[in-house]
Amino acid sequence: MRKLPLVLTAAGLAAAAPAVATAADLSVSVELPRISSASYHRPYVAVWIEKPDQSTAQTLAVWYQQTRNNEGDGKDWLKDLRTWWRKGGRAMAMPADGVSGPTKAPGRHAVTVPGARLRNLPAGQYNIVVEAARELGGREVVRVPFRWGAANTAAGTGSTELGAVRVAVTR
Repeated sequence: MRKLPLVLTAAGLAAAAPAVATAADLSVSVELPRISSASYHRPYVAVWIEKPDQSTAQTLAVWYQQTRNNEGDGKDWLKDLRTWWRKGGRAMAMPADGVSGPTKAPGRHAVTVPGARLRNLPAGQYNIVVEAARELGGREVVRVPFRWGAANTAAGTGSTELGAVRVAVTR
């Protein structure tokens, strides 16, 4: 039997490799509701991209108490963001440049990620996951499905610790 030589063309290589979305930006809007409580504490919040199998693709933001006036560092309490912590948060070194920041007051907050930061994310279906946990309060997780690689918008809503969560992929 005669063996034929294997010839790979650029078109063949492109077809074999997973499609990577380029020149797209991702914006996530997270609403933290005003909660009437005698001892309100701002929530810790994690925002990440989750693959369809619910494994973590990339953490986008983590808001927690930063060291201030010798009050200590809130890194010890990041494990209260249980879902994020178990899916990869425990392996992250905090503070993480471009990811971590201080807790936020009630209101609407945006996380904008330039496409260059997500250049290795193959086009496809994903979830934006937002988890909030508050001292002397509750914990809540909101998942919003979205498609990476094409312009689209999606939204979800929490019921206690989170309000509206909106996702926009722009080209």
